Amino acid sequence: MTKFTDIALPGPLLHAAADLNYETPTTIQEQVIPWLLENEQDLIALAQTGTGKTAAFGFPILSQTDIEKLYVQTIILCPTRQLCIQIAKDLESYSKYMPRLKTTAVYGGAAMYKQKDALKSGVHIVVGTPGRVMDFIRQKVLKLEHVNRLVLDEADEMLNMGFKEDLFEIMSHTPAEKQTLLFSATMPREVANLAKTFMKNAFQISAGNQNQGADNIKHFYYKVHARDKYLALKRIADMSPTIYGIIFCRTRTETQEIADKLQHDGYNADALHGDLSQGQRELVMSRFRSKFVQLLVATDVAARGLDVDDLTHIINFEPPTDPDVYIHRSGRTGRAGKKGISITIIHAREITAFKAMEKRLGREIVLTKVPGGREICEKQLFHFIDGVERIEVDNEQIDSFMPNVYKKLSWLTREELIQRFVSVEFNRFLNYYKDISDLDAVSETRPRDEKRVYSFKTFKLNIGASAQLTKRELMRYINQLKVTRGIEIGQIDIYNDHSLIELDGEFEEKILKAVARNSYRGMNVTATVVEPARRTKRAPAPSQGRERSFENKERSYVGNKERSYKKSSENSSGAGSYKKFAPRTKSPKKPS
Repeated sequence: MTKFTDIALPGPLLHAAADLNYETPTTIQEQVIPWLLENEQDLIALAQTGTGKTAAFGFPILSQTDIEKLYVQTIILCPTRQLCIQIAKDLESYSKYMPRLKTTAVYGGAAMYKQKDALKSGVHIVVGTPGRVMDFIRQKVLKLEHVNRLVLDEADEMLNMGFKEDLFEIMSHTPAEKQTLLFSATMPREVANLAKTFMKNAFQISAGNQNQGADNIKHFYYKVHARDKYLALKRIADMSPTIYGIIFCRTRTETQEIADKLQHDGYNADALHGDLSQGQRELVMSRFRSKFVQLLVATDVAARGLDVDDLTHIINFEPPTDPDVYIHRSGRTGRAGKKGISITIIHAREITAFKAMEKRLGREIVLTKVPGGREICEKQLFHFIDGVERIEVDNEQIDSFMPNVYKKLSWLTREELIQRFVSVEFNRFLNYYKDISDLDAVSETRPRDEKRVYSFKTFKLNIGASAQLTKRELMRYINQLKVTRGIEIGQIDIYNDHSLIELDGEFEEKILKAVARNSYRGMNVTATVVEPARRTKRAPAPSQGRERSFENKERSYVGNKERSYKKSSENSSGAGSYKKFAPRTKSPKKPS
């Protein structure tokens, strides 16, 4: 078995690796590090998340940097500021015994002047996000004419996030003769095209099956009704008293909502998403790494660059639409040879996307029954008893108190004492899980007596055909609002300067608020609820350029400001309760 000490790295780097307890290289490190030390050819390296890619390219780059030449010799591009900061920190830890080597990180969301000063003072290696790198190139602060290595880390994610044009522009500012290293978990068409355009005769290394799940991770899923997802999440957490994991959601709003609910219900949880400042993010991460926070609720983008080795669980509160994202997520547990668990909570409408994930994973994801109250209570009880058995007793501290304690409890038998002792800690679980219902959705549709009668409302948006809006684009926009999972959509009409869409009226307020926060192709969107007047003639087709007649009863969010809602003075807590000016439209009666 290869050891780090067997790799032909300079002494200072081997010394740093020893300090970091790098004894045995991972598969990607074992293949990439020796190859880069001996070759100047372009390289494509494919490996799943969490396999140590930073060390794979970091050690060779550091060993081949000419410290005497104080200009940018290597530029490393990555998709997010979090990953950018993490890579820069890793490189600094690898080069701790090379004090003259200078690395700096440039990324958005932080003051530019500090990053500018670092670049002007001279650096050997720059780690950056494409947007901020382009800013400094335009300002002529970052000069890349002497770069001999370009690294694209998580290239698939950079393209998914829309950085294609920036990447092409940045590459145009680098010398034609350089070594390009592309690291990616997947090789979709866009990444292949990027490699074909900018790389010459690239050598390819793949660590195991391309982005397939690790063998030491167990994969389970729970199938529940959409309304029961949060309840299922709590049961999963309660069934694993020592849980230390990440809960993935799709949107920033949902991430914060789930974290808030968990905190309110007494769980050690916190949120990580793009709306947090860098200071807030660092505080959350510090609390999570120290395990003060057991459950981190996060979006995929925010979790990029998060490097934690001993996670026990990955929980997909929302299954990803891209199967490769599922591999990314699950790969964050089961690291360093440890076992991990990946859990997905789905409802009936998510089954198609879920099956695609299972196919991509290449193995069965096991359907599991949502834990019941008795088994959760039993698990928690024995975890508590285990803790009692392992507790260290400080006799010196408590001996003086014990005679009075013995006297106070002397009337209790041994069995009664144990029962009361357990109940003090355990009554909360017993009361909460007493007579709880089964959450499993055994069929893909609701039973007949649970079918909802949808009360559609017509929403008028100030975007139409003139903004290149199509029915498909409008449905995509509505789904991106993430008002609820699988919102019902009715009739859609597209006009030149506006559009009409029928949506489930139960979510009227959430839809209006979400539209106000989300633009369409850079345009602010106005949403109003309109009530169709009784028609005496057939409505004209949208292509005729004529609009339906509507009564002027509207409730709206206009632009990014709330126009028709105000905080209710009756809300004593002061938190987001709103009162409408216009009365709510009555929903049609259900058929008898």
